[in-house]
Order: sequence, then C-alpha cells, then structure tokens
Amino acid sequence: MDSRKLIDSTRERMSKLSSIFALSMVMFDRTYETEIIQFAADSVAALGSARTEGAYLLRDDLRRVGDGSAALQLRLRSLAGSDGSVHVAGAPWARAYALRAVGGHAGYLVVTADTEPPMDQQYLLRTLAQQIGAALNSARFTWRERRNVVELRNLNTRLSELNEQLTNAVADLERRRHADERLNAVAASGGGEAGIANSLHNLTGLAVAIEDTFGNLLEWCGPGRPMPYPRMSPHRRSELLTAARRSGRPIRQRDRFVALAQPRNEVLGVLVLIDPDHRAVEHDLFALEHAAVVLAMELAHRRGMAETELRLRGDLVHDLLTGTDDESARFRSTALGHDLSLPHQVLVMQWPGAGTGELVARTIERVAATMLDTGVLLSWRAGAVDVLTPSPGWTGMRWRELYRSISTRLQNEDGAIGVGGSADVPSKLPRSYSEALRALRIRQESMAPNGVTVFDNLGIYRLLATGDGDRDRELREFVREWLGPLVDYDAAHRSDLVTTLWQYYECGGNYDMTACALAIHRSTLRYRLRRIRELTGRELGDVENRLNLHVATRAWQILRGSD
Repeated sequence: MDSRKLIDSTRERMSKLSSIFALSMVMFDRTYETEIIQFAADSVAALGSARTEGAYLLRDDLRRVGDGSAALQLRLRSLAGSDGSVHVAGAPWARAYALRAVGGHAGYLVVTADTEPPMDQQYLLRTLAQQIGAALNSARFTWRERRNVVELRNLNTRLSELNEQLTNAVADLERRRHADERLNAVAASGGGEAGIANSLHNLTGLAVAIEDTFGNLLEWCGPGRPMPYPRMSPHRRSELLTAARRSGRPIRQRDRFVALAQPRNEVLGVLVLIDPDHRAVEHDLFALEHAAVVLAMELAHRRGMAETELRLRGDLVHDLLTGTDDESARFRSTALGHDLSLPHQVLVMQWPGAGTGELVARTIERVAATMLDTGVLLSWRAGAVDVLTPSPGWTGMRWRELYRSISTRLQNEDGAIGVGGSADVPSKLPRSYSEALRALRIRQESMAPNGVTVFDNLGIYRLLATGDGDRDRELREFVREWLGPLVDYDAAHRSDLVTTLWQYYECGGNYDMTACALAIHRSTLRYRLRRIRELTGRELGDVENRLNLHVATRAWQILRGSD
C-alpha cells in the first residue's frame, strides 16, 4: 500500500474513532439505558457493513438477558463477559461484544453482517461496545446517586417528622404526668368532688360539672354556670349513660364531653367537661378520663364508708323500732353522731319502681336531712325505708312538701309516706313505728294511694290504727255489726257491695264519681246501693249511719290488708 492510501486509511480510521468518541459524549449525556442502547444501535451501521441484532443487558445480578432464542441466551451466558462469535439465524456472520467498563460487565451488543468485517471495523465495534458499557455504568451510577439523594431527602423528612412526633409525645407525656400529679394529689389530700372539679378546670381551662346518676348537679367549677341547671328526661339520661358505658371513653354530647365515674358495673357519678366552642384536645380528654377514675375512687370510698355507717345505723334503727332501753339507745346513737335526747318520730316510706332500696334510702336521707336541717337515722328493708327523725312540729303542708321533694329526686311519684306520732324517749319509738305503718296502710288503701299520711292528723281514724289486741277485736266486732250482712253476701255471691259502699263514701256520696271510680254504670250503682239498704236495713244518707258505715268500711279495708 502506497503512502497515499495509508494516509487516507489512517484518516478514515481516525475519523471513525472521533465519531465513536463523539457518540460516547452523546451517550454519556443520556440518563436512561434504553436511550443509550437505541442511540448506539443506530450508530453501528455508520461504522461499516455490520448491523445491530440486539442488546442484552444483565440486570439485578440475576444474569438475565433480554429477548432472544434460548440457544443465543445460553451462548451469551457461556461467554462470561468476553467477546465471542454467536449464531443468529439468517446471518452469515454474528458476534457478541461485551459491554465492559470500569464499573463491570453490563451485557452484550450482538451485531451481524453478510461477511466478516475487516479487523479495523471490528476494532471500532469493540471500542463502541466499551463506550456503551461505560455510558451504561455512568447512567446507572447517576440513577443510584439520584435515588440516594431522594432516599436521603425522604429520610431527612421522616427524621424531622419523627423528631416532631417525639417532641409532641414528650410534651404530651409531660402534660399527662402533670395531670396525674394534680389529680392524685387531690385524691391523697381528700379534696373530694370539689377538689376534683377545681383541678380539672385548672388543667383544661374549661368549666367542669359533676352530676349524680340522675343528672342532678353536685359540683360546678368555672364560669357560665346555668341557673337552673338543666336536666334531661329519664329516657334520654338512660340512653346517654348506656352510650358512655359502651364507649369506655369520654363521649361528646352536644356542647360537652361526658365521662362516667364507674368503678365496676354501676355508675356512681358523671363528670362533664363543658366545651361549646370545641376547644378540647386529646390531653384535655385524657385529663377528663383520669379525673373520672379519681372521682370513681372517691365516690366508691365514700360509698363504702356510708355503707358501713348505714349498717351500724340500720342495726340501731332496728333495735329502736322493736324496743330497747333508753340508756343504751342514747349511748349508741351518740357514737354515730345522732342526738336521741330530743323527741323523735318514725316515718315509713315505700317507693316501688324507684330503684334499689339503697338508692331510695340515700335519696330520702339527703332530702330529709336538707329539709329537716338535722341528721336522721334510717334503714331499708324489702320494699320500705324506715326513718327516725327529730320531731319537726310540721303541719300537713310541710309533710307534703317532703313527699314532693323525694318524688322529684327519684323521678317517681308512686311513693307513699306514713308518719307516726312523736316519742319523747327512745323506748316509745315502737309505738310511733306502729302508728307510721298504720298511717302508711291507710294512705295506700285510700283513693289517692300516693302521698303522705300523718297519724296525728287522722282524727277518728286513729281508732283504726291501734295495734292493741283487745282494740283490734273490738274493731272487728264493730265492722261485723255494721257490715256483716254485706260481707256475707259478697262471700256467697262473689259481689263487691262492701267495696261499693266504701267507694261511695270516699267519693262524698257523688254518684258520677263513684260509678267512674268503680268503672260501672250509674244504674248498676243505684242497684247496688238499693241492695245494700235492703241487706243492712239502714238508710245510707242518715248522718249517724253515714259516719259509722264509712268508718266501718275504712276499718274493713285496713283489716283486709292486715289479714
């Protein structure tokens, strides 16, 4: 070869090498593998007669290659990172060039040709493969760097979030610790309900109310106390307590949060956080919840103490009502803080359907102590509460006011009270007790069974309230004398002539009222009254007959209830 051809050949090689390095610069600017491979594949044809069959990349260290025949993939794996000839269907000549670089082996570039290219072209193809490998490694490094930057940024963001959460958690724990200390200090110091309400108000900045199970206000701390304090209906109150029990946490009820003081399964009280502007946050609810626990402990302790005292008082009341000497009675009552040196009288109360005997007794004790402005002794038994109170010298109006106050507290008007006479010494209290029982029975057997009856106000009916055996026999004989024929007729014919006569006098002789009370027609009433006149032989309108017959029917009612 002459020098001229050698120079031209060298110039052509240098030109193609320059093109390869120019291609390399372009490939290094690419950041996606597919762009690099596509750009390089399109450039193979510019280096000579060879064509690009395909590029096969190694990914994720699994040494997987791209699409191609199984034989071709097996051959590429066997090359293990070296250049080598391969078989491509329909190609007289095919060779795989390893995409190697400093970063490692990236895969293969497979080229084909109709005839084996000259060595200088094969050299250019090897050089191009090396540049492709370097560009691929550079792109992968760039992607790793970008990914690392993103991951680092995400980690920094997460770290900032965790730091903020940790700071908030520490602040929340500090607030909870402070709430625990404040409320536990109240419990330890015996601050009671007022201390709990005050501490919760200081912790939350919101007004606080403590209610009993019926919704009556026990304590208030903070501004805006409503006057009078609102109360919901018993049905809605029951629904609220049921929802709070099911939740197990404070619940919102309109403009306030409600938490139960419930040491076991019985609600002893309700703690309320007034929040009309929805200012309460989580640590306020935690303080409310913890305060409810402290309140439950306080109420349970007070209840235990009260139960012990009530048992002692109940034992004393039982002995006083059944009979004991004056000296021991006064000594035991003094130990319980009650003065029996004053005249006392007995009250017997029944409030069916108003709850447990203990609940009724506590309510009666609270109302009686408030209205009488002095302590009382009481005990409860099946269906009744017995109360010993210093004689207040009340008139009938004040006794009715006592009944109304208890009914309001219990939200139940189906009660009755019997008031015995005054006893100047403890040993006479059994008589007052007997009188209270008789007064209660008279009330319950009357047209208005709900209310209060005072034994001293019975007048002639006190004759019906004696517990003396001889007097009772006399009373039975009196009833027999005036009502005997009617009683016998009722027993023989299963009729209600005595009841009709009693109701007739109870209604003041008014036909319409009597017929309505007995749920019978006026003509039926007239027939019965005519039959009563025939059987008794007495004129029902006569003053003396009217008095004796009315008294006899009252006595019959009482005696019938005692049999």
